Amino acid sequence: MGEEKKVMFHEMELDDRIIKAIAQLAWSEPTLIQETAIPLLLEGKDVLMRARTGSGKTAAFTIPVIQKILHLNNTSKHQCIRALILSPSKELCGQITSVIADLTLKCAREVRCIDISANGDMQTQKALLSDKPDIVVATPSKALAHLKAGNMRLKEDLAMLVVDEADLVFSFGYEDEIKELLGHLPKIYQAVLASATLSDDVLSLKKIVLRNPVTLKLEEPELAAGAKLQHYHVHAEEDDKAAILYALLKLNLIRGKSIIFVRTVDRCYKLKLYLEQFKIGSCVLNSELPAAVRCLSVDQFNRGRYQIIVASDEKALEKPDGGILPLEERKTKKKQASKRRRDKESGVSRGIDFQHVANVINFDFPLDVDSYVHRAGRTARGNESGSVLSFVSIREKPLMEAVEEHLSAGVKGKKVLQKYEFALEEVEGFRYRSRDAWRAVTRIAVREARLKEIKQELINCKKLQGYFSDNPLELAALKRDRALHTVRAQPQLAHVPEYLLPAALRAPPEPEPEPGRDEDAAAPEPAPPAKRKRGNFGSAKRLKHQARRSNPLRSFAVSDIKKTPATGDT
Repeated sequence: MGEEKKVMFHEMELDDRIIKAIAQLAWSEPTLIQETAIPLLLEGKDVLMRARTGSGKTAAFTIPVIQKILHLNNTSKHQCIRALILSPSKELCGQITSVIADLTLKCAREVRCIDISANGDMQTQKALLSDKPDIVVATPSKALAHLKAGNMRLKEDLAMLVVDEADLVFSFGYEDEIKELLGHLPKIYQAVLASATLSDDVLSLKKIVLRNPVTLKLEEPELAAGAKLQHYHVHAEEDDKAAILYALLKLNLIRGKSIIFVRTVDRCYKLKLYLEQFKIGSCVLNSELPAAVRCLSVDQFNRGRYQIIVASDEKALEKPDGGILPLEERKTKKKQASKRRRDKESGVSRGIDFQHVANVINFDFPLDVDSYVHRAGRTARGNESGSVLSFVSIREKPLMEAVEEHLSAGVKGKKVLQKYEFALEEVEGFRYRSRDAWRAVTRIAVREARLKEIKQELINCKKLQGYFSDNPLELAALKRDRALHTVRAQPQLAHVPEYLLPAALRAPPEPEPEPGRDEDAAAPEPAPPAKRKRGNFGSAKRLKHQARRSNPLRSFAVSDIKKTPATGDT
């Protein structure tokens, strides 16, 4: 049998304005999930779609949403909210809004979309909702808050409900919000669940949201194929992880954009300050940063201002099987939870559209298989290739074995996690430098770095602009305030001298003697040193006396003066 013909976008009976926007985005053909899901959604069916990260799920549900709104606007002039798109993280809400803006480029007046996931003023968002946009993108908690406040009503006119990253909705703590939110929706509406995995949470959500759904479980691996995505691991304890990372970056063994994952927020800043000592720039991303700062960091990384982003994946601290974490990590988690306020609507390993990522580095190995899969899904997206490098300590070896067993399920006779051959003894000089730099980043320095970001956020905050204009001294004091305990700047660490390089990377040695030359022959006698001209290299004292003697005004010695007769002599 011949290969089935691929269905193109222009064959899906989409509106011409959507086709033109897709052409402007240079999407030559739909992905597998788009080719399968879009026709089903256009028929009005409820769909549960499972596809790996980076497969194009966002466009697979946004294109039918826009098509349905354009159709309803042609049949009814009544302005109302027709689609609600829910996502567990604010970053993903922003990404969905951006995709919708690109797809509605030719019909922006007919289809309006707003994102209310940010921690903005409820009154300001109420004014935006009063205009009744066609599409509302929100987190479950924010959507429920506005429904309870009466700022938006969906009981009569809602046509579509979309839940993106459905497998994370319950793990982010939105189970109660989802169940209560469904009570504010009409009895009949079309629903879509998009997920990277079909976990028990997704199946539970399917029962309460979907009606007679079509389940799309595409026959594709969770991650890109082995030809596009390479997995490596290197055994390293805590003291050696930083040294290996420093050597890999400085020797250009890691090239392209990289995401470095750690487990806690403090380690996120510690690693950033550590790299700064070697003039390696990076930005941080974690759940304690304001949503605007997180989006700015992602945007700067995507635009190429930073080649490295250090991300903390705190969600991995909680084991899905209810297991107990090590004592040290439990203490850290309890202490941080008591003092710091985290944004539960933030996700790093999932949801965010990092662009052109060449490498994912697990500085701290993930605590479960799903976290590894989600982290690795940040690279090798679309038609791009990438690699994943994991540092594995002895305590983390069982976790690595579980990941290897999961990834090797469909591969026979070959390990997916390949050992990265790195001889640490060849870069012993790097280890000494790294150890001093790592110890220089103290807890106080980490605290000061975090306070610096808070102060910068206060200065840039639009809500405080009026206050600072009335109180300029407060703004001046905030700008003048300097950190007391920072990491000592060591400019010499930015340069890697040749003696630190491995032998294979050093400059070639002096050329060997010409072949055929008698090695036992006596070496020619060295030429006698050239005689120095006297006075050329004399001491400063001798030169000073010579200058004094040659100056008649100082020595009073007159010579070589021709005497002339007086005019009065005869």
